[in-house]
Amino acid sequence: MFALRHLRLQGRSKINLSYTATTAAATTKTTKHMPAVPARVYVGLHTYTSEYSKPRLLMLQEHMTNWRLHQRTTTTLSEPSNQEKKTPHKATLLQELADATKPYAQLMRIDRPIGTYLLFWPCGWSIALSADAGCWPDFTMLGLFATGALIMRGAGCTINDMWDKDIDAKVERTRTRPLASGQITQFDAIVFLSAQLSLGLLVLVQLNWQSILLGASSLGLVITYPLMKRVTYWPQLVLGMCFNWGALLGWCATQGSVNLQACLPLYLSGVCWTIVYDTIYAHQDKLDDLQIGVKSTALRFGENTKVWLSGFTAAMLAGLTSAGYACDQTLPYYAAVGIVGAHLVQQIYSLNIDNPSDCAKKFLSNQQVGLILFLGIVLGTLLKSDDTKKQSTASTASVTAPSYVPLSQSKQDVLS
Repeated sequence: MFALRHLRLQGRSKINLSYTATTAAATTKTTKHMPAVPARVYVGLHTYTSEYSKPRLLMLQEHMTNWRLHQRTTTTLSEPSNQEKKTPHKATLLQELADATKPYAQLMRIDRPIGTYLLFWPCGWSIALSADAGCWPDFTMLGLFATGALIMRGAGCTINDMWDKDIDAKVERTRTRPLASGQITQFDAIVFLSAQLSLGLLVLVQLNWQSILLGASSLGLVITYPLMKRVTYWPQLVLGMCFNWGALLGWCATQGSVNLQACLPLYLSGVCWTIVYDTIYAHQDKLDDLQIGVKSTALRFGENTKVWLSGFTAAMLAGLTSAGYACDQTLPYYAAVGIVGAHLVQQIYSLNIDNPSDCAKKFLSNQQVGLILFLGIVLGTLLKSDDTKKQSTASTASVTAPSYVPLSQSKQDVLS
């Protein structure tokens, strides 16, 4: 009886051991098997001799504990590898793509949209001023010019960095730019510039042929502007002529021609505005510019910067008033001009030209100037309809005297 019971228990233990070993082998394919347990250990478990069974039982428990720990570790480590097999290299490819495009995004300053805003607002002003009385501005044109501003501002930055590669490497604020730091080559920049100009041309050909010619004529200013800082203390003047070309182009795109009576004062006002904000911007780098030999209005004006900028602000406000008068603008427009003037005065007289952080803050606030004036033009144009109706009603109600005097009747001469 004892022998039969002993054989039955021994067979049951072997079946359990084989099942456990099979499960372990399925979950841990790449790991070593659990150390084999001598068969005599299992035999000794079913003997009634305590001196023999206790050490063998302890040995078996130790082996089983080690195996369970080994199984948990192997399962935990194998799960990430299985997940990686399901999605191979996706994160790596996306990261490589982001790293490859990052220098070009920095080259066109896509992370600093202030330049795009400053280039777009003169276009928006002109399009809004050219709208019919009581009408909203042409939103299709606004969208085209916004797209063009984004593309051409990026192209201008690429051209600027190609010219100033060596200068930027010597200036603290610009030495990390892609070309100056060697992240991309000059040839790469030329290829990228070609793509930008092609996209810009694609936007330009959506306009009428007069606008295409007028827009293409501004390319000379875009290319030569970076050279002006080597020649004259007035590179900001050339930048203003370039950045405010949209004041002429926007009206031409909607009306087919340029109304100089309205557009010329608007254009000159934009040029004065550019001199104001870019002089503030140039004060950030004036120490580096002195060492390198680069010129700017910040160096030209020096300690008299606030006086000069006050004069350009007054000229800007006068030009905006003249443009509004030529377009028969209403009260909201002139109120916006007044707010713009107060904004610029606050900028100038709170400016610390020796604090680069304050100069950067004042420069960035100029996007608000463009928005305020644009909203004033839109509201003023919408209200023009009421004034026009009142004027037409008054003119029709009044009785005009005849412009001729009837002759007295006389006898007709009879010719014989």
